[in-house]
Amino acid sequence: MRPQTIRAAFERHYGLAPKGIWSAPGRFNLVGEHTDYNRGFCLPVPLDRRTYVAARPRRDDRVRLTSLEVEGDVDLHLGEVSALRPGGWGSYAAGTLWALRQAGHHVRGVDILVGSDLLIGAGLSSSAALECSVAAAMSDLFGLGLLADDAGRARLAEICQTAENVIAQAPTGGVDQTSALRGRSGHALLIDFLSGELRPAPYRPHDDGVEVLIIDTATRHALSSGHFGNRHAECDRIAAILGVDCLRRIDVDHLPAAMKQLSDATLARRLRHVVTENARAVAMADALDRGDWRSVGAGMTAAHASMRDDLQVSLPQIDLAVDTALAAGAWGARLVGGGFGGCVLAVVPIDRTQAAAQAVADAYARAGYASPRGFAARAGDPAHRDL
Repeated sequence: MRPQTIRAAFERHYGLAPKGIWSAPGRFNLVGEHTDYNRGFCLPVPLDRRTYVAARPRRDDRVRLTSLEVEGDVDLHLGEVSALRPGGWGSYAAGTLWALRQAGHHVRGVDILVGSDLLIGAGLSSSAALECSVAAAMSDLFGLGLLADDAGRARLAEICQTAENVIAQAPTGGVDQTSALRGRSGHALLIDFLSGELRPAPYRPHDDGVEVLIIDTATRHALSSGHFGNRHAECDRIAAILGVDCLRRIDVDHLPAAMKQLSDATLARRLRHVVTENARAVAMADALDRGDWRSVGAGMTAAHASMRDDLQVSLPQIDLAVDTALAAGAWGARLVGGGFGGCVLAVVPIDRTQAAAQAVADAYARAGYASPRGFAARAGDPAHRDL
């Protein structure tokens, strides 16, 4: 999608030119699912597919939102934002304005048009891309200066997460917003949610003869649905039983003893996922530093088994795509995102990419599933102004 297309659509809809175009990327996690809200490690990469926002400030507190992809315009007063339907697309955009005000920043009404080439509900952080593109626009339009340095971008990421947690009522951690606002082009970002430390790791699969393939399984999820919140609540319960403030306090060496303290086998499995996923994230960042994509792939496959068996957030369609890609020569594959639908990420030698994608398509056809779509997982840039 081109920024000029967004500008022209804004002019047609509102009858005036926007003051600018801003965008933010989706993201894919190489590993690190359900670890951010446990103050663990995540390893996201900003995606080259983005959400664009054309915006024009108003002199009142009216907020008008329209989207090229989603039906249902939003027209409300800033004071009415908290009444938006949880999970509705407008709650992510208008919620960001609300969160900026809650944080003490002076923002007023605005006219916004949204366009995106991100898949919605596919585990690629379309909601965070919307929040972060709106936040970037508001920072510039109202002179907040929060895009100028990493400290300001970190504050924006916190504000966007507040919008998602409070207004959209999606109990997510901060990995999506951190990646969208603080990521680095051509790199994965190892995020330590306990210390706040960020460690870039080179993401150059083609240099090492591999393709990272995103396979859209045509299954969709919603972060505001109960499944994601249930996993979050389970982790909070485990921390309370173990007497720790977060599950990051448990490392691999102490995992067996901690699991013995949990009489509920389901909670023990949840703990095992979080602890081993943290270890996989650090190991995979080290593997990227070495250009060791076989180890990256092995870590991804182990992560999928953990999400399937311990976290229990996979689906038959997802498992079929993972198993088929591995059988067709992928070095690793896993569900990406929070689970219960979305995309599969696969590390494939370049000369096996087409064969792996076709094998998954054939397997889906035999099973009677909707046709999957595949595309390369290319790294993009963090949120910025386009025009």
